[in-house]
Amino acid sequence: MNVNANSLSTNLLVTGIVMVMVFVMPWIDRKLCAKLKLDLTGAVSENPAAPFLLRVRKLMLFCIFAVYVAVVAWLVFFSRDATEEYLVHVALFQDLNNAIYIDFGILRELSLGEPFIQIIKAEDIAQAYMNLMLFVPMGYLLPYVFDWFRERPKIRPFVASVLISLLIENLQLIFRRGFYDLDDFIGNSIGALIGQMLFNAVAYVVTHPSWKEDLREYREWKHHARRRTLYPFTRRMSIPRTTLLATDDAEILDFYVVKLGFRLINQDVSEEDGSTDVLLQMGRSEVEMRCTSEYTGLRRQHLTIAARNLKRMRRRLEKSGIDTANEGLDPYTKQHRLQFEGPDNVLITVIQN
Repeated sequence: MNVNANSLSTNLLVTGIVMVMVFVMPWIDRKLCAKLKLDLTGAVSENPAAPFLLRVRKLMLFCIFAVYVAVVAWLVFFSRDATEEYLVHVALFQDLNNAIYIDFGILRELSLGEPFIQIIKAEDIAQAYMNLMLFVPMGYLLPYVFDWFRERPKIRPFVASVLISLLIENLQLIFRRGFYDLDDFIGNSIGALIGQMLFNAVAYVVTHPSWKEDLREYREWKHHARRRTLYPFTRRMSIPRTTLLATDDAEILDFYVVKLGFRLINQDVSEEDGSTDVLLQMGRSEVEMRCTSEYTGLRRQHLTIAARNLKRMRRRLEKSGIDTANEGLDPYTKQHRLQFEGPDNVLITVIQN
């Protein structure tokens, strides 16, 4: 079946769907979650059935994304008949340039007769608009639906959308479903960027109902902090390493490397006093252990980790023989946490991320 994707009715339909998705869907999502007492920030929800309801919500969002992908596939592949030849169009913005005529001479003469901008071929303008609008949901839904994209919402959705658009253009060329068009690729990429920006500006309120208060506090902090010493360096700062004291390097390696799965990066033995420095790594975090038999009666030490799926982590820890009976809520973030003891009086706290 042939469908004119560049018709006015199709453009209006796609525009309406995008507007509903961007502005209405987050509002409904937020209202329903508030009514059902579901917390989307990772903290504990008041509703005892929250785990089940949150899984249902995630499944519904995934279904919405699947329907969107199916619509895109239908518009770019199945609504078109295969051509006899491989068609390639790489002249940048040529169709759009030919579709609009601007008479600069009339502008100079300030003539009030013929309009100085004339639309020669409205279909090409509609096609450019459709290519842009078609990928706004891609940049918007990827971080809305999937946690991995939401972790880096300013770059991952856009990069993924660009790669998907490039894949579509290559598949269109391989199966001869339309043109391999550079304008389509650029229009899709711009649309994905708009969708990503709309997610950061609009959908953020879904998981942060107190965004106005947070924004006000952030501005107050920034107003004062920018005059402090370290503020100019904050963009490149992080705290990747924690240093702990230990007494037995063999016990440290058995607990952190064998049982917990940390990676041993380095192990240095001092020739002077026989002490050992051990550097362990887990993801982007590093733990430095300074081991010597001279440390006795160590005071309480703390190691805090942020992670996901604490229930699964607890099962795996208990399977390794590590007691995780101390569970509860983090007093600062009100998120789930579990705690367990490590060697040398180390209390390890894992907070739900």
